[in-house]
Amino acid sequence: MDRNAFVGKANDKLKLVRTEYGLNQEKMADVLGISKKTLVQIEKGRSSLGWTGTIALCTIFERSEVLEAAFGGETTDIIMALAFQDSEPVYPKTMGGKIWWKTLEETPKYKIQQNIVSQHYRVLDQNDRRISSSFELKEIKSQVERLK
Repeated sequence: MDRNAFVGKANDKLKLVRTEYGLNQEKMADVLGISKKTLVQIEKGRSSLGWTGTIALCTIFERSEVLEAAFGGETTDIIMALAFQDSEPVYPKTMGGKIWWKTLEETPKYKIQQNIVSQHYRVLDQNDRRISSSFELKEIKSQVERLK
């Protein structure tokens, strides 16, 4: 998944999120900081939230079941992987991947997991703190080699 695919999926789910939260178009546009006309155009597939608007949607509606199902859990991981493709931020502790993740490799020091929906990868340490995330398994394996 790249930024365009991520934004496209968010565009497609915008109306469902609005409905899930019981918001009319005017209120949803206000919440997202866009005009009602722009919101209508996005919902009709004629315009886009763009990267910044997508981050706003995913942040403001982080508990949305629609977004969770569309992206395989919290969107934070995907946003971070896309935003920091060439560098790694310090990540907070995770829940260890109990729902949306399958473990591909595990040692006493780390585990490599893949999200079952978005298909992106991450490395967790023994305390379930994310070390790295990427859409490229090769990058993840390279990170693990540096950890050894």
